[in-house]
Amino acid sequence: MTDRSALRRLTVDRLQVEVYPSRSEMGNAAAKAVLARLRQLLQEQKTVRMVFAAAPSQNEFLDALTAGCNIDWQRVEAFHMDEYIGLPPDAPQRFGAFLDAHIFSRLPFGRIVKIDASAPDAQAECQRYAALLAEKPLDIVCAGIGENGHMAFNDPPVADFNDPEAVKVVRMDLICRQQQVNDGAFATLGDVPEQAITLTMPTLLSARWLYCMVPGVTKTAAVAHTLHDPISTACPATALRNHPAAILYLDADSAALI
Repeated sequence: MTDRSALRRLTVDRLQVEVYPSRSEMGNAAAKAVLARLRQLLQEQKTVRMVFAAAPSQNEFLDALTAGCNIDWQRVEAFHMDEYIGLPPDAPQRFGAFLDAHIFSRLPFGRIVKIDASAPDAQAECQRYAALLAEKPLDIVCAGIGENGHMAFNDPPVADFNDPEAVKVVRMDLICRQQQVNDGAFATLGDVPEQAITLTMPTLLSARWLYCMVPGVTKTAAVAHTLHDPISTACPATALRNHPAAILYLDADSAALI
């Protein structure tokens, strides 16, 4: 579904791209499309399974999504895609806390399944979460793209388009960790955890529908690499161009180099 207020639309390989004048217009358009897809899917099946990213880039989209009407949220299962290892359970920087504040507490989901990065055995937690994800196919992933082209915490050094694992422990690279400071989540680089649990690239790309919201000047280079570079783990988000039903939503700032 497209929005008539888009400044520009293009297709790169199989990836649809829509550019909007502002972050709010981008977020509204993406939410409108996701809500329409939800209504369609809920007419066709008993439940819908969704994965959400936690980042400031998702704020406008999540705000607009929570204002959506005529959705039976009790039939929607919600997952989140990554979480830091090593933060206290009550740390406000936790992605679970972000999603609680921005969407999980605002909509009556039938089921919310979060990664427990405080589990004493991180590998066992990956296996637990992978088993939950494997219960049924994923329908919708709502994602972003990092400054280094990552999706979730699949940074270039650890991203694998053929990853045998569905969920894994990763070491975050320097650019990714600095982004967390740039986003205002942490005061200094030393405060940012070095490890995280993440859904892998094959898990994210397994969703039937993938909506990716990427606004802002800090994402301009990443967007250009995503759309113009060879498809490879040097920029993990280039894999979006092979997905059969993915849409990339940009604002004028993030689209400046395309």
